[in-house]
Amino acid sequence: MENKETFQSVLQLDKIVFDKIEFKRLGFSSEKELELEIQSNISQKQNAEIYRVTLILKGNKPEEYIFEISLTGFFSFEAENIIQEELKNTLVTKNAIAILMPYLRSEVSLLTAQPGIECVVLPAFNINKILED
Repeated sequence: MENKETFQSVLQLDKIVFDKIEFKRLGFSSEKELELEIQSNISQKQNAEIYRVTLILKGNKPEEYIFEISLTGFFSFEAENIIQEELKNTLVTKNAIAILMPYLRSEVSLLTAQPGIECVVLPAFNINKILED
């Protein structure tokens, strides 16, 4: 009989919402490169172990289109686990953003999968490198 251990993260995604999905066509097909800007914002609910993590992605393909997507995830920690504050900050900062990225990546593809536009499939991001920069 195999001994299979199950590992579960103490960080839990409780809810996810898109705050803003905006697309504006500027013209027809452009040979210019898509420019991307990503931002993150992390806050903690006062007197609670609930964290709000927001990712904002802005895309600009000059002379063709611009878009902005804002996505917020609400995270908490399992109450039964006692976790040091430094570890909590690391988990929220790195893991929460990594958890949200596939949702953001998917929405970009859905938003750009329109007639006359080349669908954008974002590559996997190195979250640690982005946060360092």
